[in-house]
Amino acid sequence: MPAQHRLAALAAATLVGAAVVPVLAPTAAYARPSATVSPTSVAPGSRVSLNVTGCGTKTGRATSTAFGEVSLAPGNLEATNLFGAAIVSRNARIGSHPVTFECGTGGERVTVTLNVVSGSARGGLGGSTTGVSPGQIALGGSLVAAALGSGVWYVRRRAHAM
Repeated sequence: MPAQHRLAALAAATLVGAAVVPVLAPTAAYARPSATVSPTSVAPGSRVSLNVTGCGTKTGRATSTAFGEVSLAPGNLEATNLFGAAIVSRNARIGSHPVTFECGTGGERVTVTLNVVSGSARGGLGGSTTGVSPGQIALGGSLVAAALGSGVWYVRRRAHAM
């Protein structure tokens, strides 16, 4: 066989091999799962969001000494993301707590850390009114009153023009 034919055969074999390898390789979506807890530092009584990607299952769970066990549900049709939420126990000890995510039943596991810090969960307005002075409240109230007064004046003026 001449050298040109052998080179062409090698090129063809390489091309076929390159086309087959991506089909045989594991997909990135089902490689090693990765997980997140958000926020990563919370006070007892706070809510955390749980997310694991790359499971390839439609069910999962997350367990921790900070909140117990939570079932995870798919976030999309392909079930590449599993989501859930948990309330950190008011009696959770201050410090690091492992959160273990499990894909399906007895499937792959991945562990991340949740930090429980001292303090309490913010309720009500969530602290949105802290740091507001009486002058700022008065200014805001007068702007609202001016806007309402202008609206009434405009509507009455328009009614008299018709």
